[in-house]
Amino acid sequence: MEGLVMVSLKTTPIISFQSIPSFNHRPNFFLRRSLMDLPLRRSNFPAIRAQQSDTVSPKKEEEDDDLKIKEWEVGMFQNEVAASQGIRIRRRPSTGPPLHYVGPFEFRLQNEGNTPRNILEEIVWHKDVEVSQMKGKKPLAALNKFIKNAPPTRDFLGALKAAHSRTGLPGLIAEVKKASPSRGILRENFDPVMIARAYEKGGAACLSVLTDEKYFKCPLLCKEFVIDAWQIYYARIKGADAILLIAAILPDLDIRYMIKICKLLGLAALVEVHDEREMDRVLGIEGIELIGINNRNLETFEVDISNTKKLLEGERGLMIRQKDIIVVGESGLFTPDDIAYVQEAGVKAVLVGESIVTQSDPGKGITEVFGKDISL
Repeated sequence: MEGLVMVSLKTTPIISFQSIPSFNHRPNFFLRRSLMDLPLRRSNFPAIRAQQSDTVSPKKEEEDDDLKIKEWEVGMFQNEVAASQGIRIRRRPSTGPPLHYVGPFEFRLQNEGNTPRNILEEIVWHKDVEVSQMKGKKPLAALNKFIKNAPPTRDFLGALKAAHSRTGLPGLIAEVKKASPSRGILRENFDPVMIARAYEKGGAACLSVLTDEKYFKCPLLCKEFVIDAWQIYYARIKGADAILLIAAILPDLDIRYMIKICKLLGLAALVEVHDEREMDRVLGIEGIELIGINNRNLETFEVDISNTKKLLEGERGLMIRQKDIIVVGESGLFTPDDIAYVQEAGVKAVLVGESIVTQSDPGKGITEVFGKDISL
């Protein structure tokens, strides 16, 4: 996990389960209890032990086993909630319950559930382990102490609006990154400070960074795979002014909760969508001010910039205008024609990385992508 990008959002939210349907249609025999009866305390729903010996286990071993059972059950529940909202990315591998766990009212035959279905799911599973380890080293209570003394955040949303007003073009969020999951290494000679300063000079309104350096005047977006609320606090103490929340990963309740945390900490939240269903979900959440439309399919990593136009047509586009939401176009933007296409579709900001970070002079790369000098 690289410095600034660790944003978090993991809590165990209180949810009404009555309208959540079952999503398990796989041929792996998963006999399920009602979600209303999800056991979060073993004292209420004692687990059945298989082939239990006559020897009583030590108290410590019993407590550890209880914790593993609870974590597994909560993880399964999170996957159920996410799938009910069309989220295909599982939060963690579904490799079956802890050793000896059988019930109550449920058993599971292990299958291929411990294999990621795609690159994004693999990233999320890795992130889940990574965040868990970092939380152990830097508990939330410790982060809160740093936040109390942290300098105020900069106005990310305001910077994008000002850039759009000044240039008549979408405000630029310039991405500082050495590599990407889809393309690998983008820049061998990677100097993030030099690149960021070139972006600022070239007219970038904001920066998207993966470092914890605080040398820049532009507001900073922490572009990360956020799965736990802890990451948001961590990003704040590392200098972030905005956080990326991905609807393909996060259920609605998590997004709502995270937006509240962001507002509490003075951070902007860029909520990213990829298709119509995700857009409809996000438009139904109060407090959304920034929506990013990613033209890259995060499962196949294929890019189609017409996705932006498709998601901004008709009633969706009307609702976005009525709510005064700023839309950010993301991925596949390499030429002035690309910028003009998404601007005509309705975006007022763009997030660009690969097409400018690969240039020998990233500042001049901005001019090439926009077709004009947008520097101050």
